Parts: sequence; structure tokens; C-alpha cells
Amino acid sequence: MKDISFYFTPIQFDEFKFEDDQIGSKIIINKEEFPEIKKNSCAIFTVPEFRGNNQIKINKINSKFRNDFYNHYFGGEWNFDLYDLGEILPGKEITDTYYAVANVVAELVKVGVIPIIIGGSQDLIFSVYKGYEKLEQLINICSIDYALDLGDPNSELKSNGYLSQILLNRPCYLFNHANIGLQIPYANPKQLELFDKLYFDICRLGEFNNSFTNAEPHLRNADIINLDFECIKASEVLSTSAIPNGFHAQQICQIAKYAGISDKSSSFGIFNYERPNDISDKLLAEIIWYFLDGVASRKGDFPVGSKMDYTKFLVYLEEFNRELIFYKSNKSERWWLEVPYPPAQGKKFQRHYVIPCNKQDYENAMKNEIPDIWWKTYHKLG
Repeated sequence: MKDISFYFTPIQFDEFKFEDDQIGSKIIINKEEFPEIKKNSCAIFTVPEFRGNNQIKINKINSKFRNDFYNHYFGGEWNFDLYDLGEILPGKEITDTYYAVANVVAELVKVGVIPIIIGGSQDLIFSVYKGYEKLEQLINICSIDYALDLGDPNSELKSNGYLSQILLNRPCYLFNHANIGLQIPYANPKQLELFDKLYFDICRLGEFNNSFTNAEPHLRNADIINLDFECIKASEVLSTSAIPNGFHAQQICQIAKYAGISDKSSSFGIFNYERPNDISDKLLAEIIWYFLDGVASRKGDFPVGSKMDYTKFLVYLEEFNRELIFYKSNKSERWWLEVPYPPAQGKKFQRHYVIPCNKQDYENAMKNEIPDIWWKTYHKLG
């Protein structure tokens, strides 16, 4: 891994004495000397870059959440090294910050280190994406957000308009974008129409509240998972500037846990963290903890290679004259669905694309209904 130490400023915070099993006694911190980062670990860092969000007037991220996080106990099954790399301070120009974040993310992901990025405005997702771009592979993004953040392609990159900039970037490696938590009052009808044309996925807040299983496959299908802290209900963080409806604290921690469980997710970002009070610090600390606990709970059952550990289900849809192939993991009981490449696009050694789904998709197929996720993926593969 290339040297990334020069991008970081060491952490400045009050020293505390921690118990042996608390995170503060085990985490490797960039205080005076930058640590040597081992492969297959997790690394937290903050990026106090808010120039992309005109609604946020602060220019730093308070490290109080770190003390709350360090006081939590190390999970019993956490078998990875954990680092706190400090801060990537904003550059003279915002593009300097984007460049630094992209390079750091690229180097960490390349060696199997999961970056946990605390921002900063949500346009930093563009720089996270640019880090993955260096890997030259298709990328799936899942955003936990009350809005779509598509933006105007003719405008400059902003926190609420980062997605259009990713779509316009060439070459474009974005294969899919999923939104969890959309609230329709904040959705531009034209953006909704474009999302539909791009075959992107949306799980509205009401659908999530109805059943978490509506959202879980989107988390399992994402490489990059980002959470807009502003999607949390105002009463949960005692904030007068947040929105009245949104996720409850327990729900957001559940999402973080499943984001970590996903074998595919390789970065996790929490953005627009304005810190209205101490409650938000404590919640942020819990969100990070639950994500890490999810990483420790990974099953390693993404269906690649041998399918011996899966139960295969064949469903013939007579009306469409098509056979759907489902897989159910014997380890986790999670479901996947095979989608064939269109005839003209079929690759010599890869003729099917496997996507996460849920049991309801299988049950719908048994009723002679092709799941939406199958149709959307099939069109994108073409």
C-alpha cells in the first residue's frame, strides 16, 4: 500500500483510561506516529469538509463522538484490527479534499481495509466513488437518505446533487444506485422519473417501516454504503434543524449492522454530521459500533464459485416462458437470484449475474410474477 500518512492530521482529544475490553484500549490511534495498517482491517477517519452543503455553517467535526465510541466494549467476535487514522483536513480548494479522500479510499480498499468515513457534506461520496474508479470494476452504491440527491447535471458538485456528477463522469463504472428511506415530499418528480429510466432502486421510508426485508437486499448488493445523518428523525437527535419524519435511532443502527454484515460492502460513510448535541455524538458512536459488529458477523456466503452450500430453486413462469433460478444460503438462509445476460451481451465465461433478493421475491415468482429487481438488472446488463 502506498503511503497515505501525509493526508492525515493526528487526533487531538483528552486522554482517558479505558478498561481492557473497551475499544479505547484496543483501537490503534494516529496520535503522534502514523500506524502501519494491516490488511483486512477497519479504519475510521473524519473529513470536516462542509463547503458542498450551504445549509451547514460549521467547519469542523467535534471529536466528542470518539470518546463515546472508545467507551463502548470491543465486540466478542471482532477478529480484525481497528484503526482511527485521524482527520483529512479540507484543502485550499474543495477539489483538493476530493483528491485526498479518493486516494486514501483507493489505497485502503485495494488491500481489504474497510474505510469508515465521517463527514463532511455528502458530495464526498463523489470522491469515495473516484477512489473505487481506480479499481476499474462495476460499482454499486446504496444511500440511506430522505432525498435522491440527483442534482442538476449542469450545476457544480453539491451535497444534494452528487449523483448526476457520478453519472456524467467518464468512464462511468456505476452499475446500480439504491436509495433507502426516500420521503416523497422531498422527491422531485422528474428525478423520480429518471431513477425509473435508469432502473435504479428505491425503498421508501414507509416500505422500510413496513418490513426491513424490503431494504436488506439493497444493502447486500452495495460496494459503497453512505448514510445521510439528516435522514434521522429530528426528535431522535433532539435537533430543531432536522426533518420531522425519518429513521428512528434503533432503525438506523439496524441498517448499520446489516450494512456491515454484507460481504460485498467495502466502505461505509456517514455524512452531513452537524452534531446538534451530545445525543447525536452518542448515536454516531453506536452507528459505527453496529457497523463493525456487522463486519464481524459476515457469513462469507456471497454465491461465487461453487454452489454446494446453497439450495437451488427453479421456478418456471409459464406466462413469460422463462425459468428463474434462486439460491438460498444454507449458512444464513439469505436469498439470491440469477439474472442472465441478454444474448448479445453474454460473456464467454460469465453468462449470469447473481443479485441479492428476499424470500418474497421467490414467493412472487411462484405466483407467476417476475420480481422487479430481476427486470431492472436484466435491462442494465443489456
